[in-house]
Amino acid sequence: MKDSSATQAPEAGTKGKPFRLADLSEDIWAVIIGGLLIAGVLVFTAAAPEFKLPVPAFKWSSQEELFAKVLHPDNLMLVAGIGLLFALLSWGSMRTSGASGTKVLTGFLMTYLLALCSLVIAGNQQVNSYGIEYVVFALLIGLLAGNTGPVAAWFAAAARSEFFIKTGLIILGTSVLFGDIVKAGAPGILQSVAVVLVVWFFSMWLSRKLKVDDEFGVMIASAVSICGVSAAIVASGAIQGDKRKLSYVTTLVLLVAIPMLILQPWLIRELQIPEIVGGAWLGGTLDTTASVTAASELVGPAATKAGVIVKFSQNVLIGVAAFFIAAWWALRQSPDAQAGAQKPGLGLIWERFPKFVLGFIAASLLFSFLIPAETIKQTGSFLNSLRTLWFALAFVAIGLEARFADLFKMQGGRPALVFVGAQLFNILWTLLWSFLLFGGYLMAAPAIE
Repeated sequence: MKDSSATQAPEAGTKGKPFRLADLSEDIWAVIIGGLLIAGVLVFTAAAPEFKLPVPAFKWSSQEELFAKVLHPDNLMLVAGIGLLFALLSWGSMRTSGASGTKVLTGFLMTYLLALCSLVIAGNQQVNSYGIEYVVFALLIGLLAGNTGPVAAWFAAAARSEFFIKTGLIILGTSVLFGDIVKAGAPGILQSVAVVLVVWFFSMWLSRKLKVDDEFGVMIASAVSICGVSAAIVASGAIQGDKRKLSYVTTLVLLVAIPMLILQPWLIRELQIPEIVGGAWLGGTLDTTASVTAASELVGPAATKAGVIVKFSQNVLIGVAAFFIAAWWALRQSPDAQAGAQKPGLGLIWERFPKFVLGFIAASLLFSFLIPAETIKQTGSFLNSLRTLWFALAFVAIGLEARFADLFKMQGGRPALVFVGAQLFNILWTLLWSFLLFGGYLMAAPAIE
């Protein structure tokens, strides 16, 4: 797959050259676009505090409701307006890398339509009752479009999964509030740290046992231990990983998520696991806040609160993980390095550090400590809808970029075995810590009702 993300840092020798938009990396464009959207929403809210920003509707339970809400002209105009805004912003960033303007716009709009289809399907009440969320349908739609024939060049030109999800992650930062994490107290923080550290190192150990290269291993370990696709993209940016391997890992994350979304809530009910323990388990194993919410709502309100808080705690670790992965990868001795060779320093660590993570952290700090609570409440639903649309675009693009054959061909299918093995360990290890910390065995369980 062609690497068109332009995430590499400018080569040495560019110092002193005039600034060009083409020199901006994909990470910086994600921060710019995500920042512009957040700033635009805040400025509009400050200018017209009495006006409530409309949120696109995708939930429906009957054919009548489908046409009355989702396909209502007002709702269609809203999603079309957001899509046009996204298309123009994306067009501006992609054009600087030399992509054809017509192909980018046409491909983006087609990808956006497929993303909307996934949201409408997942919005059905009966489908939603099974806990299957839009990311699964977006991936399946993308896989179907990308694996049943050659993807047209104009379609592929706009399938920038990393760019879409990085932009969505910037907006996600507005909902990762430190106050919410503090509510979980020591249990939520301890579980996140214990799960991330142990599962990450177990995954790396298993990948080496099965002779999977470290580049693959880092992406798999980060995806399983932290928060799925987002963490895999952060890890790939930190080590400047192969885009085909990243596409492989993100496809695995979403395919394995399907049985987890269905089986884990069922097991919580059948085994009569306490609701708060079950929520913490879901929050520590499922890979997105949306999937945690969907699955834990099948268990109960306390499970939903516990699950979301644990997931937020893990999301905060994205920035920490990015720094340590970049540092470890840059400072480790390569197998073919000569003895006594000088190891790279902080400059290379900074070069490899995925810059969009700084945008995520900045948005989180801004909304945690500077934005008034009333403004957060007023803008939260609309910002979350923008984030959801970017993520839906990303998962469709992942499907378009992925190839089923790669799951078996790349390194003999061993990375898939590593992923499944690591995920099984993650499920059992997280369940143990959920009982110990949220079941009141090691300390008082947090008061979540």
